[in-house]
Amino acid sequence: MATPRICVLRAPGTNCDPETAHAFELCGADAERVHLLRILENPAMLSDFQVLCIPGGFSYGDDIGAGVIFASHLQGRLSEVLREFLSADKLCLGICNGFQVLLKSGILPGGADGLAAAAEGERDATLTWNDNGRYTSLWVRLQNLSPQNVFLKGIDEIEMPIAHAEGRIVVRDKSIVDAWREAGQIAACYRNGTPHGNAADWLAAKLDYPVNPNGSFANIAGLSDTSGRVLGLMPHPERFIHATQHPNWTRLKLRGEGDGLKVFRNAVEYFA
Repeated sequence: MATPRICVLRAPGTNCDPETAHAFELCGADAERVHLLRILENPAMLSDFQVLCIPGGFSYGDDIGAGVIFASHLQGRLSEVLREFLSADKLCLGICNGFQVLLKSGILPGGADGLAAAAEGERDATLTWNDNGRYTSLWVRLQNLSPQNVFLKGIDEIEMPIAHAEGRIVVRDKSIVDAWREAGQIAACYRNGTPHGNAADWLAAKLDYPVNPNGSFANIAGLSDTSGRVLGLMPHPERFIHATQHPNWTRLKLRGEGDGLKVFRNAVEYFA
């Protein structure tokens, strides 16, 4: 198979791009860290890549809200090339700040069509300040609710670390979450050790801090578009690519790869 090329798109304040690119490379991809200004100068270069990943960090210092300035660039000069990219058989991943960018640009949950709607101010949801009002860093457990999403293939539940101040999903109306659930767009939710029957049960579970670390509505931790080729995730899979990165790796006798690497391997194997 041809080696898929990954564009890890960074901006001033992005700080998770080296480890994100490394995770893709461990899975056999050719990952390039590309500054947003390079894409703005030559939008056509995005067509050279099979995967677009917006990693975590604090783009533009989160000065007017997490991901807002980065998202405005995607809605502007890059909107046409992004619509072409998202309409093709390609993948897009946003992690933490990258998820904030995808949501505030409209790429999530609307995919290619969401860019124009969000640019006109039509947004059903946003990511805002954690309930505790402060930056929070800890490990969480996620339940996969979107098995058709390319990045989550073969994953039932997974542990990963979170590190954010603005990770709480809020929606304009509860009916939005119902529509997402029916369309399979709620990619993952925070979960405890108690089993639940189906997606509706997981989303209705009353989970408090630290299980739901930010107070996100319906325990939502990640969203998908309807095609299953776009994923936004608040936790950081690139921070669990080796078993020894888990805080209890000795007690749990973990060895080898960390579970977060599965997210990146699924993306690479999609092009096999």
